[in-house]
This record gives sequence, C-alpha cells and structure tokens, in this order.
Amino acid sequence: MEPFKTTIIPTLSLRRGTEAIAFYIKAFGATECMRMEGADGSVVAEMDIAGARFFLADEAPEYGNYSPETLGGISVRMGLMVSNPDTLVDNAVAAGATLVAAVEDQDYGYRLGRIIDPFGHHWEIAKKLD
Repeated sequence: MEPFKTTIIPTLSLRRGTEAIAFYIKAFGATECMRMEGADGSVVAEMDIAGARFFLADEAPEYGNYSPETLGGISVRMGLMVSNPDTLVDNAVAAGATLVAAVEDQDYGYRLGRIIDPFGHHWEIAKKLD
C-alpha cells in the first residue's frame, strides 16, 4: 500500500468570485478545474496554476469566511514558486494586480516579487536562486 500524500490546499475568501476566476486565468495562466455557482451568484471554484491547486469562494459571513476587502487586511500570504517570477509578476500587474515589491534577488536565496490581486490577496512570486 502506498503512503498517503498530504497536501495543503488553501481557499481564498473573496468578493466577486466570477471576476476572480477570470483574473487568475489571465494573470497566472490558471485553469479552472471545478466551479459551483449558488442561486445568489456566489461561486466556489478549484483552480490550478501549473500543478499548484487552490480554491476560491465568495465570502460567507455566516461561516466566518470574510474577504480581505471586508477585513481591511490579510492573515495569510500566498507563495507561488515559478520558473520566471519576473514574467508572472508583469502579467499579474497587466491583469490588474498592484505591485508591492518589484522582483529582485534576495539575500536569503530567492528571486522574489510581491503583488496584491484585485481581491486583496497578497502573492509572493519567486524562484530559488542557484
């Protein structure tokens, strides 16, 4: 019997789920794996960025799930390891993200830049330096 592989899969709580799906496709080249839509227009979707999976869901205050826009901040940053962070950060900014820190080589061994997506989530996009 093979050992069970454990994976952490974050869910981003946000507003405007349908717009978020379009943004992640345009900014990060994500693919939509699954989508459920509520009668009220709310969305839950599973997304994939080159094998990195995450979910997004319209905020649901009744379950304690609030977007960064509602909270006025974040408690978690998303890290995305890619082969070319410069290009991905440029794509994200062109798609509507806000640049927080330009992509630069860091003393701790990564080339890293940071953006905020239009839904308030912070993304650190990086690659390990050789």
